[in-house]
Amino acid sequence: MTGKSQNQSEKGPDKHHSLFDITRKVMLASIGAMAIAQDELEDFIERLVERGEIEEKEGSGLIQELKAKRKQRMEKGEEELQKRINQLLKRVDIPSKSDLEALNQKISNLSKKIDELKKDQK
Repeated sequence: MTGKSQNQSEKGPDKHHSLFDITRKVMLASIGAMAIAQDELEDFIERLVERGEIEEKEGSGLIQELKAKRKQRMEKGEEELQKRINQLLKRVDIPSKSDLEALNQKISNLSKKIDELKKDQK
């Protein structure tokens, strides 16, 4: 029975670690795909301008619009990713930075009280 629980706890961190790796790889792939798509669209718009099918000013406007939309999507994606990471951390019971800071403060307060009690005993 003890062996099984040790095995399970040993697998836990690896499982969480691989989940983070997978999430990271998916995000990097998404970013790469978006960059490639934007490059292709910009090239397409530039070809349209070169052929005279659209005006240069119109092409520049389209490219700027694409860049603005990509920036918005990236910001929204970053917010969503942060939200999901926070949810994941809550599920796997990993303390947040504020949790650790609060715990450090409690330890500090307890240490002071112990020091005071030691002084009172002397």
